[in-house]
Amino acid sequence: MPTLQAERNLVTRNPDPMNARASITPHPERRLRLAASMGRGVAVVATAPERTRNRDTHHPFRFDSYFHYLTGFGEPGSVVVIVAGEAPKSLLFCREKDMEREIWDGFRHGPEGARERFVFDEAYPLAALDEMMPKLLADQPALYADIGGDAAWDSRVIGWLNAVRAQVRTGIVAPGEIRDIRRILDDMRVVKDAHELDTMRRAAAISSEAHKRAMRATKPGRHEYEIEAELLHEFYRHGSRSPAYPSIVASGPNACVLHYVENDRLMQAGDLLLIDAGCELEGYASDITRTFPVSGKFSGAQRDIYELVLAAQAAAIAAVRAGNHWEQPHEAALGVLVQGFIDFGLCTGTRDAVLESGDYRRFYMHRTGHWLGLDVHDAGDYKQDGAWRVLQPGMTLTVEPGCYIRPGDDVPEAFWNIGVRIEDDVVVTADGCEVLTIATPKSVADVEALVGTGP
Repeated sequence: MPTLQAERNLVTRNPDPMNARASITPHPERRLRLAASMGRGVAVVATAPERTRNRDTHHPFRFDSYFHYLTGFGEPGSVVVIVAGEAPKSLLFCREKDMEREIWDGFRHGPEGARERFVFDEAYPLAALDEMMPKLLADQPALYADIGGDAAWDSRVIGWLNAVRAQVRTGIVAPGEIRDIRRILDDMRVVKDAHELDTMRRAAAISSEAHKRAMRATKPGRHEYEIEAELLHEFYRHGSRSPAYPSIVASGPNACVLHYVENDRLMQAGDLLLIDAGCELEGYASDITRTFPVSGKFSGAQRDIYELVLAAQAAAIAAVRAGNHWEQPHEAALGVLVQGFIDFGLCTGTRDAVLESGDYRRFYMHRTGHWLGLDVHDAGDYKQDGAWRVLQPGMTLTVEPGCYIRPGDDVPEAFWNIGVRIEDDVVVTADGCEVLTIATPKSVADVEALVGTGP
């Protein structure tokens, strides 16, 4: 069985992962790659809208991931258009400079500033979009867009097409196809470039420090939300202004709820605490889960289940390598878990019989991982042409086996309300994989040595 030391040997160390940065923006090259994949046609991608929180207060703005992947531009009210063909070009439509609004809301690049800063061929005020799009679409074979996500946006796109169709008597031809831009972009996004991996390493380093801080702060008699606050403190302290997803801080029986987010229980001596939390940095997610004893010492049954999940994760990580298919890490983890469930009396029968019957799903009901990137459950298909996707260098995923044991008449009482998940972020390399989150303690000895040592 792979060991933690063997796992550490897979890691390529970054001397200062929180601060190292890729110096060259990759976005113009991504737009050219997209244009080459399109052949001929016009692609249009809008950023996310601002969302009202209450009355005249908005939620913090978060850009659309596809838009950000192509532009790196962070202002709301923006659209990127890519015209593919013999002379491809990219256009940005964004808010105009407005000194009065900047007094209230902050700096705006404006079209000219954005064109220069983010390397666009052309840039225009957002108000010009509806006038210019029919001209850009004229005599193009296809329109590439994100259709189906927002009814108002869909209606706007159809309006541009209808405006081109209305010119048919003048000899202008409208695009004959609407194609889903996400099909191309998902395949681009599933393999991370050097710039993305640099950012994800820094996000992983911040999140690792946050989990260590949470472990040190955990003691019986504290509330789950107090530990959540420790995580957020560390995120903010290193420049991440938000978590990548709502943090799960689940103690005792709450650890058996997969997406528990209330985080309001008073932690008790003898509880396990499951924390699933990661920061978002420059749009990129990290995603770490650790489980540890609130009192600083695993009970015998807790340690048995914990070490089982840890062994399952090590087997899965060892299966993350170029040439293996997506399902192999899950199969590796599942094999270890099911044998453990049989050994501990949670399941009965042979391993093959339990796998075939699916009886193990009472204690392990989710998959072993997902793609990771600009979205915490990132873009990319898991199967292609009906077969599991083959892993290749640059693909980044989580590895997160777990075990969740609720009370039951046929469940040994010593295991009741034990919930354990262990999750790391892993990138496929040419000769194996790199565990981005390896700095987060997870051996029994390392975890027990850290828990409760803070003020």
